[in-house]
Amino acid sequence: MPERIKVAIIGSGNIGTDLMIKILCTSEVLSLSAMVGIDPESDGLARAQRMGVATTHQGLDGLLAMAEFDDIKIVFDATSAGAHKYHNDILQQHGKVVVDLTPAAIGPYAVPVVNVEEHLNQGNVNMVTCGGQATIPMVAAVSRVAPVHYAEIIASVASRSAGPGTRANIDEFTQTTARAIEQVGGAAKGKAIIILNPAEPPMIMRDTVLVLSDSASESDIQASVDRMVADVQSYVPGYRLKQKVQFEHFSSEAPLHIPGYGEFTGLKSSIFLEVEGAAHYLPAYAGNLDIMTSAALGTAERIALKKFQVQACEG
Repeated sequence: MPERIKVAIIGSGNIGTDLMIKILCTSEVLSLSAMVGIDPESDGLARAQRMGVATTHQGLDGLLAMAEFDDIKIVFDATSAGAHKYHNDILQQHGKVVVDLTPAAIGPYAVPVVNVEEHLNQGNVNMVTCGGQATIPMVAAVSRVAPVHYAEIIASVASRSAGPGTRANIDEFTQTTARAIEQVGGAAKGKAIIILNPAEPPMIMRDTVLVLSDSASESDIQASVDRMVADVQSYVPGYRLKQKVQFEHFSSEAPLHIPGYGEFTGLKSSIFLEVEGAAHYLPAYAGNLDIMTSAALGTAERIALKKFQVQACEG
């Protein structure tokens, strides 16, 4: 049986714990060797211990001291943007590939269905943000039909699914997502907004994507969006359109006025999404976690298959 690539997770919060369960229960390529946290009482570390994973509550220093460290090839960082800069510096010195689930954006942005194949030999790849993973594929779907001048996304997630790491990185979230909308999605200018929805019972993740492009065939854009949705559903089954894409045409006689942008003429495509999570750790409303950890897992598996030339195994 082919040997799986050994990996570690730094960060025992919501995202790290969800990712841990995905690796243990679904991956045919990766083997989880260590779970790293800083709170000895965290639920993530307790779950890891129950599932037979080696743990440390001493952060990166604890990981470096573990017997398993030398054999680990890939390290997922699910902490914070500030902590990631330190973690990455140390891990790069030890030759580890780092998959960054924070908004630090040290490495190139990776969105599995758009550009991940371009970055499989990098030492660090950044998974953008949950909002970016959900919405950038839609911007890219329009961009492959017509040039996109401006794209704005609004990601609404349940407050319960936003842990302390997410809350501490709101500014980084909006900045990183906006840049990735441009660099990966193909928009000339991007803007991102996140809403932490305190509704009870918690609401499922909802995303609105507004794209301003050159005039193009509405049916071509709808078809491109539908294909992209199907691609994302291959690793996030709960990803879906709420309705057909809505279109508005603007002419020089009646342009669209956008604060901070100016007057726009062309086609406006409005795309409405929801993301239902697989409920591996948190309930299904936490689609923001599911799409982020699913994207990170898929990216790491592709890196393992190419960079380390392993074969997928079963069982």
